[in-house]
Amino acid sequence: MGKTLIAVTLACAMGAGLSACASRSETVGTAGGAVAGGAIGSAVTGGSAVGTLGGAAVGGAVGNEAGRRYDERHK
Repeated sequence: MGKTLIAVTLACAMGAGLSACASRSETVGTAGGAVAGGAIGSAVTGGSAVGTLGGAAVGGAVGNEAGRRYDERHK
């Protein structure tokens, strides 16, 4: 549990750093996607730190793209 929490926290911090220059929708999408992806990655791999970080990275990328598309539709 401790390693998983640290991995998710680090993934969220990296996502926040990467989305620092993005719009609010992209930032929210990136952070939300990273948290959800980290949780799913952890669950699928039985709490593996690599699975958690991989899930967070994929989730953050998907969330960022979703936020970007939301901004494009709601200009």
